[in-house]
Amino acid sequence: MELAYIPSPSSGVLYLGPVPLRGYAFCIIIGVFVAVWLGNKRWIARGGRTGTVADIAVWAVPFGLLGGRLYHVITDYQLYFSEGRDWVDAFKIWEGGLGIWGAIALGALGAWIGCRRRGIPLPAYADAIAPGIALAQAIGRWGNWFNQELYGRSTDVPWAVEITSSADGRMPGTYHPTFLYESLWCVGVALLVIWADRRFKLGHGRAFALYVAAYCVGRFWIEYMRVDEAHHILGLRLNNWTAVLVFLLAVLYIVVSARKRPGREDVVEPGTSGGEGGSEGSGDAGEVEVEKDEEGSSSEKKDTSESSDTSESSEDEAAKDGAGSAKKS
Repeated sequence: MELAYIPSPSSGVLYLGPVPLRGYAFCIIIGVFVAVWLGNKRWIARGGRTGTVADIAVWAVPFGLLGGRLYHVITDYQLYFSEGRDWVDAFKIWEGGLGIWGAIALGALGAWIGCRRRGIPLPAYADAIAPGIALAQAIGRWGNWFNQELYGRSTDVPWAVEITSSADGRMPGTYHPTFLYESLWCVGVALLVIWADRRFKLGHGRAFALYVAAYCVGRFWIEYMRVDEAHHILGLRLNNWTAVLVFLLAVLYIVVSARKRPGREDVVEPGTSGGEGGSEGSGDAGEVEVEKDEEGSSSEKKDTSESSDTSESSEDEAAKDGAGSAKKS
């Protein structure tokens, strides 16, 4: 029998003895590591130091998780504070529920604090980390698969996801895997930002703004397919309106920033030479200076030696002249 749907895991938790390993949390953690790894490579290519991205992520990640959870709880408050609900569940982040809008907003605040402590411009850091954030989202969306949540309308397409849980009002059946659609879209966004950054040398936050705009385009049509409970305004889900607003702001930033600050930053981190491969270039320049110093020292030694030989030759000639004069007298 051919597989006609994507099966869902029977449980989102694996146990190693008494230690629970939750699929949702595992996906988030892997996503963070990928974002920091790629961001570090891009930061070094821009002339920054190794480890700077990770140091700032220590501030950005906790703020991002807090912001993502706050956005989810505020916009879906009925899941935690309505009759028959337990408000303590609002703290159970491992059960799912992170709003990307809140995560980016407070994550940016945390990154700003980290950048300020190191004297680094936030837009340059944001440009370096942007594709990594998109890949982190692509990985994190698979946490929704573990929790059997955030799926779309009922369908019988071969790539439909099978929902077997009936908890929280779920109806077992096969549905559009919107988590998969968003995951693939985020991979495409990451590749787009990397290509555009290489092609157009985006700077001053424009690579990050491109990521935001491109993500909003995908989020709009994917959000439109979802069937989970949500607040609606004029027939559209709240996140649809948020995606439209954030998209317009991102495009406006790109246009205004390109006019006021064309090009990209020459130096992204204090104490570095800046530019692509700046850190390596600084080392090469140092080697050239050392070679010049060595050549200068050799020249000085040679000049000193020649001066000494000339002096000795002059003394010998003077001595011969003196001897000749004594014979004549």
